[in-house]
Amino acid sequence: MIDATQNELPAAPAVRSGLPPEDRSIVMVGLMGAGKTAIGKRLAARLDLPFVDTDKEIEQAAGCAIPEIFARYGEPAFRDGERRVIARLLAGPRCVLATGGGAFVDPDTRAAVKAQGLSIWLKADLDTLVRRTARRTNRPLLNRGDPRDVLANLMEVRYPFYAQADIHVQSLEAPPDETTSRVVDALNGYFETAEKR
Repeated sequence: MIDATQNELPAAPAVRSGLPPEDRSIVMVGLMGAGKTAIGKRLAARLDLPFVDTDKEIEQAAGCAIPEIFARYGEPAFRDGERRVIARLLAGPRCVLATGGGAFVDPDTRAAVKAQGLSIWLKADLDTLVRRTARRTNRPLLNRGDPRDVLANLMEVRYPFYAQADIHVQSLEAPPDETTSRVVDALNGYFETAEKR
């Protein structure tokens, strides 16, 4: 596991070789507001890979928006659909995949990502998450109480699962390109370490 959450890293122009030798997809994990979509899109562009957002794929498969899925069928049905969509995407062409905040908590999804992907945890502090999620109204879990309290509880529950990701990168209160460069640098470090094993 490579941890790039503690120290400031210099900007990296590009990934040296670009991708894992096994042609695995790169899977972004973390809480809502951590930047999985914003950073994932930029990372995909740097790697010349397609970007896929699992939430959009789930909405397309269900024929309705995620808040509507939660309202009509409940969270367990959403998680079941999420699990199946991610398994399908991991079995398909290589891509940069942004997952929903609860996806990596599911043991089957986590096992599939470990077997078929390379996981990157975008870790953000609570204040950053609160600021970023306040801009959106389509977060069903945040409608269950005070958003700060909900996010703090989710951090406590989910961070031990996210910590199992292959690479950890701090999601900064900075331009997304800066955080993307930190991800690229962490990927380079991961590949270099893997080559020495």
